[in-house]
Amino acid sequence: MATSKKVTAKTKVKSKSKAASKKVAKLKAKKSVAKKAVANGLPKASTKPYGQAGKALEGVRILDFSHVQAGPTCTQLLAYMGADVIKVERPGVGDITRGQLRDVKGADSLYFTMLNGNKRSITIDSKHPKGKEILDRLIKHCDVLVENFAPGTLDRMGLTWEHIHKTNPRMIVASVKGFGPGPYEDCKVYENVAQCAGGAASTTGFRDGPPLVTGAQIGDSGTGLHLAFGIVSALYQRIRTGRGQRVLCAMQDGVLNLARVKLRDQQRLAHGPLTEYSQYGEGIPFGQAVPRAGNDSGGGQPGWILKCKGWESDPDAYIYFITQAPVWGAICDLIGKPEWKTDPDYATPPARLPRLRHIFDTIEQWTMTKTKFEVMDICNAVDIPVGPILSMKEIAEEPSLRKTGTVVEVDRGNPR
Repeated sequence: MATSKKVTAKTKVKSKSKAASKKVAKLKAKKSVAKKAVANGLPKASTKPYGQAGKALEGVRILDFSHVQAGPTCTQLLAYMGADVIKVERPGVGDITRGQLRDVKGADSLYFTMLNGNKRSITIDSKHPKGKEILDRLIKHCDVLVENFAPGTLDRMGLTWEHIHKTNPRMIVASVKGFGPGPYEDCKVYENVAQCAGGAASTTGFRDGPPLVTGAQIGDSGTGLHLAFGIVSALYQRIRTGRGQRVLCAMQDGVLNLARVKLRDQQRLAHGPLTEYSQYGEGIPFGQAVPRAGNDSGGGQPGWILKCKGWESDPDAYIYFITQAPVWGAICDLIGKPEWKTDPDYATPPARLPRLRHIFDTIEQWTMTKTKFEVMDICNAVDIPVGPILSMKEIAEEPSLRKTGTVVEVDRGNPR
């Protein structure tokens, strides 16, 4: 991943507009990336080594009006793929996240830098005539406009779909909203609101406890992922149609798509109990909606989080253990219960369902004698699927993630 570019904020709106105008005036016409076509209409295969033939989205220019997390996640992904992202920020303040959760005085916050690497930033006063002129010039030169304003904001800025399409018929306008068209479309939505409205919170947590939101940013970043896919699809379709289009991604829709296995279970519930849920084995009846199921697996293979050696002092000394049917025999051998392989009460998946709590309690007696990494090594050797509960500290320091570039360190610039 490339490093983010340092942006120095200016203090006067007037000077910003001039600086932005000067910068925009130097925008050059994009070079055509098309190669000489062969008989099937496709470019001739490159002879350059893989990784040296340019990035996938080189030549694509993004006008980024987005802020906070959902939109910036989308545009950062496009930037990583080679797109030239021009981030438009508010005069005098910039993106609100520059100052949120700041850990180094005078420096942009990690919240901002984490979501805005590989972008160029400018400030424009959209209410000033010169600012409006600059925006029109940018629209004319760019391929995609991305925004996550409140509904109607873009129109009030004078940037209606009709105006944009007239200025640049090839422009793709991509938007993140909280809800799609309907009774809630004007409601303000943030990460946890989206999780609650999209069905994630009602199905997360333990059966006897309240709904819970997850630590993963499935509402904001998850929606940004969906929007990026929509944009790339629209760009590809434009090759055939020659025109742009609007792309809308609602946060509620994005969360629901990521929680779709629970919607699947809602449909199944109409035809009988969900037998892979632990409450089935405990004889607890199901209600009309999919229940919270603690650490039950979302698939057809029972699983649970179990304590490992050191759990008394280490809050992350746990492992997720799946009792996958094909390796049931290996599990029995590891935990010292070889008789379970032939015992009719344990030998088959249906027979085990009413006894899952006892089975996992027994496996836990074994996992508590070993560290989570020892359990992982032993189980992987015999193809038993397990996963250690890794803390953020462990993940940040994991050498393999740095070697692959999943976790990188970049200079975010000197404090101002």
